[in-house]
Amino acid sequence: MAEPVRASLPARIEHPTLDLPTREKLIVMVAVLLGLFLSALDQTIVGVALPRIVSDLKGSDLYTWVVTAYLLTSTITVPIYGKLGDVFGRQRMLIVGILIFLAGSALSGLSQSMGELIVFRAIQGCGAGALFPISLAVIGDLFTPRERGRYQGLFGAVFGVSFIVGPFLGGIITDDISWHWIFYVNVPVGIVALYAISTRLPNLKTTAARLRDLDFSGIAIFTVGVVPILIGLTFKGLTSSGGSLYGWTSWQVGGLILLGLLIMAGFIVNEARARQPIIPLDLFSTRTLAATNVAVFMIASCMFAAVIFIPLYYQVVKGVSATASGYSMWPLLVGLIATSIGAGFFLTKTGRYKALLLIGLAVLIAGSFLLTHLSPSTSTPTLWLWLALTGLGIGPSMSVFTV
Repeated sequence: MAEPVRASLPARIEHPTLDLPTREKLIVMVAVLLGLFLSALDQTIVGVALPRIVSDLKGSDLYTWVVTAYLLTSTITVPIYGKLGDVFGRQRMLIVGILIFLAGSALSGLSQSMGELIVFRAIQGCGAGALFPISLAVIGDLFTPRERGRYQGLFGAVFGVSFIVGPFLGGIITDDISWHWIFYVNVPVGIVALYAISTRLPNLKTTAARLRDLDFSGIAIFTVGVVPILIGLTFKGLTSSGGSLYGWTSWQVGGLILLGLLIMAGFIVNEARARQPIIPLDLFSTRTLAATNVAVFMIASCMFAAVIFIPLYYQVVKGVSATASGYSMWPLLVGLIATSIGAGFFLTKTGRYKALLLIGLAVLIAGSFLLTHLSPSTSTPTLWLWLALTGLGIGPSMSVFTV
């Protein structure tokens, strides 16, 4: 394993380039992107296979919990991994994250009940929480600020490729092999990434970061606050018959969400006082950063909703195969790729991102609003148009938020 490398706090702020040959940097970049690709691919590939999974495991009413368990643990662990990376080193935490993700993937493939699958997906999410924040930090360690924008743009490409490959690959594997293999396929790719990261990436960490300085109270409050919010939103989901599990005013939905929000208010107070907060409140101190966080939340919500539930609509309502439901996502993918590439060229030439982002958000809101009117009588061309609008709206964010 590569020897640890330490950087002082001022050097950490400057984000200096690690003293690695160009070839070594590229190998590390490929390994990091492979790990990130696993996480990005997981959502799209599972979305297509999920109707078959819940049918085989006889748990239609637990449909959304397979997704919620993953998102719950990955959401909680993202800021935690970021801080642990400063203390123990990026390489070590990235290795830990990938190992946990692969263990969760293998166990998910072995699941024989919905309960098992939900638990194993939660484990998988615990590992996925390391992949994005640590990968971004590694880019900052490997490249100078001038180089960084070009390589961070590859993150958008990784997500774009996963949105293209995921639905088709998920459908083919589900129909022609077995849904179990949508989880097993992560293992060989992850092993390659693990080998390259463990042998090529130095374990950079900051000398000023100490375990005792971690915001343990913030971690605990954040965890306790996020859990009831996501569970409450999940309880508002639909049953297999199309009805709501609980109403907004029920304690299972409104009560849990309110409880979570109150706890998160306490989290904000804690972060304002913490020496080393896991989520610095400075991130929300300017209008630009605050608006960016809101926009990312909206875009991610619309994107995941489409990726998870449109394949379900096609398979359950339209009665098509998993493979066909994967192909049905092509209008969204074409729209996303077209505007992502176009936005990249526009940004390179003009540097103007605000108008581009506002137009994209407007188109995304329009497309998502139309998708809420989806019914059994909706024609295929109409649905394709709605999906294309949604993709056109998502695309610009791939360029704006990754550079």
